[in-house]
Amino acid sequence: MKIAATRRLEIGYEEFGDPTGLAVLLLHGFPDDPIRAWDGVIRQLRHERVRMITPYLRGFGPTLITAPEAVSGQLAALGQDVLDLADALHIERFVIVGQDWGARAAYAAAALAPARIISLLCLATPYVMFGGKDESPAQARAFWYQWYFNLDHGRDAFAADPKSFCEYLWRVWSPRWEFSAAEFAATSAAWSNPQFVDVVIHYYRHRYGNASGSGVYAAQQATLDAQPVIRVPTVFACGTADACNLPDSSLGQERWFANGYERVEVEGAGHFIQREDPVLIAALLQRQNISHFIRGE
Repeated sequence: MKIAATRRLEIGYEEFGDPTGLAVLLLHGFPDDPIRAWDGVIRQLRHERVRMITPYLRGFGPTLITAPEAVSGQLAALGQDVLDLADALHIERFVIVGQDWGARAAYAAAALAPARIISLLCLATPYVMFGGKDESPAQARAFWYQWYFNLDHGRDAFAADPKSFCEYLWRVWSPRWEFSAAEFAATSAAWSNPQFVDVVIHYYRHRYGNASGSGVYAAQQATLDAQPVIRVPTVFACGTADACNLPDSSLGQERWFANGYERVEVEGAGHFIQREDPVLIAALLQRQNISHFIRGE
């Protein structure tokens, strides 16, 4: 495990592949961790000229927020963390692959610093749910946990036993995925971070306007609140059996992307699509318009 010190965080991460190759940041979601989440994809790309970096998001694993004023789970913080990590590793331009929270962090980083991002491969979570229209009743039902986290009772229940809560989400969100007890145990260790509960609760409360953001991210948050067009080539993939972000939530996204957008549905996959079909996710990355970067042309 490596640690990158940024202005406000100590970010734990691992590296795989060619250290001189194209930098690809693989960002995990909630509730997950970066190593188990991406190990299948990493195996598929082991012969490519890519430098794969798998950071723990704030509140997960060894990653710690070290500046008290930066304690937050808001989207602007997640997006800025990506850029700060790249700065700490002296990486100017890079590709982002992100799932769930990682997808939202990827969109945020691309909105804040489009010139630095070569391309995005985002999984499960669209940029603008339902293309900016009201969510469906079915989606509102699927988001029950988000409303629950906005209640003190929900926070207390989550804090009392986060691992059992998250295991339930895994089973519901990817109903056809048969994960092992060992796989879950290895991942759930990342949720023992002392800031995990606070970051998760703040993420969902800030999202719905029930918690204030940190002042250190005010400028970034103002940019993101305007929902700017993403000017980075983007491929989005979702599972047809995703019971968290329902497949129809990602329809109608094209107008939010100015430099190419493709949506791919994966039959039978659930929310944790990169775990369920790592071969396909690696193939999507390989056929994006980064092939000439990977080959070093």
